Amino acid sequence: MAEGGSNKTGFHLEEKKGDLFTCPSTCSLAHCISEDVRMGKGIAVLFKKKFGGVEEIKKQGAKPGGVAVLERGGRYIYYLVTKVKYSNKPTYDSLRSSLEAMRDHCLKHQVKQLAMPRIGCGLDLLKWDEVHLILVETFHETDICITVYTL
Repeated sequence: MAEGGSNKTGFHLEEKKGDLFTCPSTCSLAHCISEDVRMGKGIAVLFKKKFGGVEEIKKQGAKPGGVAVLERGGRYIYYLVTKVKYSNKPTYDSLRSSLEAMRDHCLKHQVKQLAMPRIGCGLDLLKWDEVHLILVETFHETDICITVYTL
């Protein structure tokens, strides 16, 4: 995928104010869900409306600490399964494990650009400082550029 004339390689994490869904169409997207694939609150509702695929996600059978993946419009949509039920809260360990699963998929499929909200920090109440650190620890040895969007 072209990176707009940029010849920069290596991991990069950028935070940006704005709507996640305005990211370039070359970016793969990620957010957190529960194993029951409810997606009834928060940004998950928008993912469900925009990309559908609830049955497709359920069929993949991802457990907490795993990731379900949809392919839409030449990019991947990552569903980080971080808890069993929508009413549960994830742990930093389940988030880390889901991020590692996503990283491995990204590397296998040459994904270079990822866009996501402050994952786990909205309704799930994880602390961004800790999540940011986990993102850096998980992706620092890749050449994936991650843009984190906040409204």
